[in-house]
Amino acid sequence: MIEHLDGAVIPTGFDVPVEPLRRAAHYTGEPGCIAEARGFAAHFVDQLRTEWCARIGERASGEVMLVVSELITNADRHSNGPYILELEGTDSTVTVCVYDSSDALPLRFPRDPERVGRHGLEIVHALAAEVTAERVPVGKRVRALLTFGD
Repeated sequence: MIEHLDGAVIPTGFDVPVEPLRRAAHYTGEPGCIAEARGFAAHFVDQLRTEWCARIGERASGEVMLVVSELITNADRHSNGPYILELEGTDSTVTVCVYDSSDALPLRFPRDPERVGRHGLEIVHALAAEVTAERVPVGKRVRALLTFGD
C-alpha cells in the first residue's frame, strides 16, 4: 500500500501486484529456439515466484516447461515462419500462448500407445485446465491454461 501525504509518496507496506505478469519472446525457428523458449519460461516462473510470491513447485514448473516445449515444437515443425511465445501468470495460473504463421489448426489424435510421435497436443491437454486453438490474422494462436496452488 502507498499513502500520499502532502504530495509525498510514502510506502506503507508490501505492494501486491494487481496485473498478471506478462512476457513475450520472438523466435525465428533457428536451431536452439526450443531450448531458448524453455529457458525463457523457466525465468518467467522464477519471476512469478519472486514478484507474485507464487508457490510453484518443481512438478508445476516442469509442467510449464513441458507445455512450452510441446507448443513451440509444434510451431517450429508446422509453420513456415517465425513464432511468438507469450506467457502470462499470477500466483495460481500460467497461460502459455504460441502464435505462428500457419492457419492450420492443430489436430489432437486419439490416445494410441502404439503410435510413435504426435503425442504433443495430447500431453498439453493432459496437463492444462483449458486448451484452445484459433485462427488469427497472422496465422493461429494455441493457448494452454495451467493452474496450480491449493
